[in-house]
This record gives sequence, C-alpha cells and structure tokens, in this order.
Amino acid sequence: MPLSAPVILAFAVLYFSWSTTYAAIKIGVEHFPPLLFGGVRIALAGFVLLAILRLQGQSLAVSRPVARNLLLIGTLFFLTGNGLLIIAERTVDSGLTAVLISPTPLLLALIELLLPGGDRLTVRGWVGLLLGLSGAVALAAPRVGSWVQLQGDPGVLLLVFSSLSWAVGAALARHGAMPKSPFVAAGYQMLLGGLGSTLVGLCLGEGAQVRLSAAELPGVYAFLYLLVFGSLLGFVAYVYLLAHVSAALASTYSYVNPALALVVGAVFLGETITLPTVLAMVVILAGVALLKLGGVRPKLHAEPINTAAPADR
Repeated sequence: MPLSAPVILAFAVLYFSWSTTYAAIKIGVEHFPPLLFGGVRIALAGFVLLAILRLQGQSLAVSRPVARNLLLIGTLFFLTGNGLLIIAERTVDSGLTAVLISPTPLLLALIELLLPGGDRLTVRGWVGLLLGLSGAVALAAPRVGSWVQLQGDPGVLLLVFSSLSWAVGAALARHGAMPKSPFVAAGYQMLLGGLGSTLVGLCLGEGAQVRLSAAELPGVYAFLYLLVFGSLLGFVAYVYLLAHVSAALASTYSYVNPALALVVGAVFLGETITLPTVLAMVVILAGVALLKLGGVRPKLHAEPINTAAPADR
C-alpha cells in the first residue's frame, strides 16, 4: 500500500529532527551548561505543547496517581535520561552518542522480563537481545577500559545510565496510570522533567555559567532548533505516524537515526566515522530489529515494546 504525502512528510520530519538533535546538543553544550541547556528547553517545549492543547479545548486535568507517575517518568526521561546524555556529549561525539544509546529498547526488554506482567521474549527476541547487547559492549568496552580512563572521560558510562533511565521510564509509562492522550502525557513529562533538570542545574551553580553574548549565538540557535524540531515537530510527527501506519513502521526511526546522526556529525562537526563504530551499529540495530519484529510475546494489555519511544532526546 503506497504511503500518502502527509505520511511521507511526517517520516521526513521525524528522521530529520531526531537524527540531528545530537549534533545540535553537541553545539549547545559548548556554549551553555548542560542541565540548564536541556532543562529550560524541554520545560518550555512542554509548556508550549500543553498551552496548544488547552487552546484546542482539551482537558489537562489528571488524577493524583497519574500526576505522580508523570513526575517520576518525566524525571527519568528528562532529568537523568536526557540530562546525562547532554553531559556526556561534552566529551563524546554526537554520532557515537546516537549509536551508544540505540540499545535502549534492549534494556527495556530486560526490564520487562523482571516485571510480573511484563512481556516475554521469543527465541528470536533472545537472539536479538544477546546480539544487540554484544554489539553495545564491544563498542563501549574500549572506552571504559580502566578506572583512570573513566575518571578522565566518564561520557560513555553516563550514556549507559542515560539509556537505563529511559528504559525504566518507558516501562513505567507502559504499565502505570497515564493520561489517555499521548500529547498530554508528553507535555506534562517534558514540563515536569525539564523543570527538575533546571532546578538541579541551578542548585549546582550552572546559573553563574550562563553568558549571553554574540559569541554564544551558535548555542542560542541550537537551543531554538532543539525546541522546535527536537521537542515539538519531531514528537508530533511520531504520534501522527502511530495513528496512520503500523507501530513497527513508525519505529523505523530507531534504525535510521543512528546512521544519519553519524553522517550529520561527520559533515557538520568534523567527527570521525570509524569502521568499528559502523560494524557495532549494524550489530546493535540488527539485534533491535530482531527484538521488535516478532521477538516479543506481549502479556496483559501493555503497550508493545516496539511502540515505546521517548518523546524527545
């Protein structure tokens, strides 16, 4: 069945926006402190999204249990998850960052195995899990070879914890009480998680590091780009695709984005693409593909693993 023009446009927006955010973050952290750079932008995006929904007449009311879940998930997504990623990009190339976090669905599958009502893996799923994780370990191991090396550059380890935080948040979102509208859920998660990141950044003294001058204009442009494309347009495109194509097709961004991010980092930031990185990426994404394509036996009525995606990176 041929894809309609709006669906093709949505795919283009999704691929473009979520694959270029890593390079934009890399530029941003060269000019602004990481937690404030991420937190203010994400909180503002959540506020804008909720304001648009309210103007459209949609109710934003949520119960206390749902509000608690939104706060916890927003913290996991945008304070620890996104915050650690942004901090890591101070030392890790943007393209490599995209590849190193691509095993997040594999970590989600592991978490599901630990939950009483979680999904269970088929033989294909186990093969994909082991294959993908072996690729991730092979890519990360040389960069965390010793304690001295980690002390000098903990970026790769931070990305591991970032992915784990995203996976835990995704599992909670799948099994906990949430608003019916994914837009309302994402809006509150971004607002609450972004405010949390901003507060922690201020407590750590990042406010004194902010400088607004002509020299910081690239950081300002990166901030605006991430606000519009990463936090708003990209997510709207993703939710639109979930409503018009299969979840498996919509989630193809998880295969396309790491490769595109490598190219974007090389072309615009002069980053080096190495053969081991490319080979590890192929192995990781092959494992993710096996997991998503028939590797899971859903239990209860939770959202299938292959539709779970962060609202924004």
